[in-house]
Parts: sequence; C-alpha cells; structure tokens
Amino acid sequence: MKIHFIAIGGSAMHNLAIALYQKGYQISGSDDIIHNPSKSRLEKYGLLPEEFGWFPEKISSELDVIILGMHAKKDNLELLKAQELGLKIYSYPEFLYEQSKHKTRVVIGGSHGKTTITSMILHVLNYHEKEVDYMVGAQLDGFETMVHLTEENDFIILEGDEYLSSPIDRRPKFHLYKPNIALLSGIAWDHINVFPTFDNYVEQFKIFTDSMIKGGSMVYNEEDTIVKEVVESSENQIKKYPYKTPEYFIENGTTFIETEEGDLPLEIFGKHNLQNLAGAKWICQHMGVDEDYFYEAIASFNGASKRLEKIAESNSTVIFKDFAHSPSKVEATTNAVKEQYTSRTILACLELHTYSSLNAEFLAEYKGALDAADKAVVFYSPDAVKIKQLEEVTAEQIANAFERDDLIIYTNPQEFKAFLFSQELENSAVLLMSSGNYGGLDFDEVKSLV
Repeated sequence: MKIHFIAIGGSAMHNLAIALYQKGYQISGSDDIIHNPSKSRLEKYGLLPEEFGWFPEKISSELDVIILGMHAKKDNLELLKAQELGLKIYSYPEFLYEQSKHKTRVVIGGSHGKTTITSMILHVLNYHEKEVDYMVGAQLDGFETMVHLTEENDFIILEGDEYLSSPIDRRPKFHLYKPNIALLSGIAWDHINVFPTFDNYVEQFKIFTDSMIKGGSMVYNEEDTIVKEVVESSENQIKKYPYKTPEYFIENGTTFIETEEGDLPLEIFGKHNLQNLAGAKWICQHMGVDEDYFYEAIASFNGASKRLEKIAESNSTVIFKDFAHSPSKVEATTNAVKEQYTSRTILACLELHTYSSLNAEFLAEYKGALDAADKAVVFYSPDAVKIKQLEEVTAEQIANAFERDDLIIYTNPQEFKAFLFSQELENSAVLLMSSGNYGGLDFDEVKSLV
C-alpha cells in the first residue's frame, strides 16, 4: 500500500508514518517545517521529505491513501490535488480505526490524565511482556515509537483526544474509535476555540460514551461529578465500572498506597496520579492482568514524559517540569507537589501558552489554581497572543482571574529567567508548568539551580 502524509512532521503524524513503514507500507510525506525530534526520527527511517513545502506533483492516482494532519490547511495544494483526483483521504484517527477495526479497542479519554493512564497501562503490559498495539501522546521509556501497529496483536490501546480530527473532518478524534473498552478520567472545559461553551464540550464526552460497542466496558472516575453524570445517565448498553482514589499516605517523601498485600511504595505522587493508577488498574484487569501483577509492575512506573517529570534534585531542592496548562491540571499538579513536600517552599511557575489559556474570557477558570503554591508566577508572551489573533490580555486581568494578591507576572522571557535564577532555593520544590518553553528557557540550564 502506498500512503502519503500531508503534514508528516507532527508529533502524532510522524510516529504513525514510522509505524506504517515498519509494517511494510510505502510511505511518502510533505510538510512546510519539521522540528526535532520528528526531523531526526523521520531521517533515521528515510522518511524525511527532501525539501520542505507542499508539492502537488507528489500526489498521483498511484497513491492508495492520503493521511491528512491538523497542521495542513483546507486550501493546501496537495490536499486540493488529492480531492481533485478522488483519492481516499483519511484523518489520523480514522486511519487508526481502519488499522484496528478487527481488534479489541481500548480507548482512554478525558480532559486530563489520558497520557499518564495510557502510559501506566503500557508500562504494566510491557513489564509482563504482553504484546499490544498502541498510540500514546508521549515518548515512553522502553518504547521506540508513540505508535505501534501489527497484524497479529489482539488489543490496541488508544489515547482518546477530544480535539478535531483534521482540517476537513471537524469531529473529535475519540468519536471515531468505537471502543470495546473505554475509560473517562475527568471533564474540565478545554479547547474553547472549538467548543465555545461548557455544555458543548461535555456533549462530546456523551457522544463518546454512546459510541462504544454495545456490551462494552466503561471505566470511569466517580469522583468527577461531570464524568459520573455523563456515564451513569448513558442509555448505551454498556457495563460501567467506577473507580476512585485509593487509600494512601506519604512517608519520608514517598507515597504508599494500601493494598491487600500490604503498603506499596510508588515512584509517582499526587492525588490525581493515584486516581489515574486506579483507572489503569481496572483497564489492565479487563485485559487479563490480575491485581497482584498490576501492583508488581506499577511500583516501578516513574511517570510519562513531561508529566511531573523530575529534572533535577539535591538533598534540599527538587525541580519538576510538567505539561499542565489547563486550570484543572494546574491545580491538581500544584496541589500534588505541595502535599508531597509539605515542609518545603513551593515555587510554582505557569506559562499561559495555549489558545484557551490566553483567552480573556477563559482566564476566570484559573481562579484558585495556584493557591497551594507558596510563591506563584505566571508568564505569558504578548507575541503569542498576537500570533493566535486574540484580544490582548493584561497583567491586571490575569491577577484578577487567579484571585491572588501576591501573584508575580512576567511578559519578558529574560526577566522571568533572571527572576528564576535569582531565587534562594534551599528547602524548595520548583514546578515549571507549560506546554511551551517560557520564551526560550533552556531546561538543561535550569538543572544547574540545584
């Protein structure tokens, strides 16, 4: 099969391209810009385009399939040529479904925790040498790619994103997977550029629940009232399995959960991560991994990339990097660090970087999100606001939204860096939360603060 990727350089897209190449398909692709690690990884497999840009001449009737990435626009020259030739055009999730329609599909959904839960499940299965296909949103230790596809594996684990499928398919990705087994971790309004109201956003999770195969199994976080209502009110003929935070305690900086076999020390911490663990356990049990075997494996799980990732530590200082940017994630992550390091000063730094977080109307959702921190800093770039063509937000609007009188706000990358490097970090825990890099902050350099 000959497959051409329009926008091959995306995080998910290049991983799918590599997975299909490894499966024996002929792969080609285009993109106007490709950054590392996508660039070097595509190059390794001989899949990097010879030059960047869009080239309609690459599109011919010899191609069996076009896979269209979100980075492309509706008027993309290659897309227009493919449409003109009547070629079969798939979105990324649509093609994943095509590859897995004869498998048992396990889909992990929710506004937060998806990547961590999927990573936990894959860690446990890998530990016990159980082979599965998968698609996950982060690079995992012990896994070369974020996508793995075979003919022979019975199960496929899919991280179920609620964002749009492609420029010409406006359905949320997770509506296309039709799971046999699913999980919902939590619902907190996000992607307001696509889902302008909270009710509209919640509706997507109702559709997801109703899209499950009849007789399927839904695992859900009963401590999230919205999730509980969505799942329990669904009339779809599915089996419903609630989960909640397991009993736990913290001793000498280590979190233990209580199990029938005794207290189990964990590498991870935070109530939200323990909820994720409880959900992952249910899914693994549905896939044939007994509780004892799950606990044996999960004890060595140390987190997904960029999710409460410890980047430096000494006897008196620890620094974490976290992908958190939505209000619920920021609050959960900040609370987790404070609970784990109760006797230390918590310095929490948040970059407002996404479309939602830089929207003046959405800012109010951040109320109280940084309250657990002893020192709280917000960084945002006015340039990012302009690039996203949003109405300018002011420092005063941000201060009012967080409702914290001592909130420190920076808009200049150099000034933020100078502040960070001037801090006395003895007996501190530093939390750097962003889906960006604070205007060019070198995280390797940050490690020298410890």
